[in-house]
Amino acid sequence: MEQLSITEKQGANYILYEVAGVMNTYTITEFSEKLDENIKKSNIVVDLERIESIDSVGVGLIMATFNDGEDCGHKFYMMNPSPAARHALEETGFYDVFDFIHAVTEVQ
Repeated sequence: MEQLSITEKQGANYILYEVAGVMNTYTITEFSEKLDENIKKSNIVVDLERIESIDSVGVGLIMATFNDGEDCGHKFYMMNPSPAARHALEETGFYDVFDFIHAVTEVQ
């Protein structure tokens, strides 16, 4: 069965989510709830290094959280996208719009 592992860590001005596995319709409910709640409170960083695949629902969650962050005055950053994550995000045509960082020290 496909799974999405989520580890949450607090930073000075951000919440870091380290995610691993498959981000799809069946696995993102908990992650979606966390992002929806916390983007209103803080900057969010999602480490995508261990993502195996992302479907259109997962990409939609990323895009919605990015937009919600802009509306709330917080930033949504992605860090270390795996090849599969990068490919899924590039397919949207919006890859260059997203904020990518290499380390949490880059959070503003």
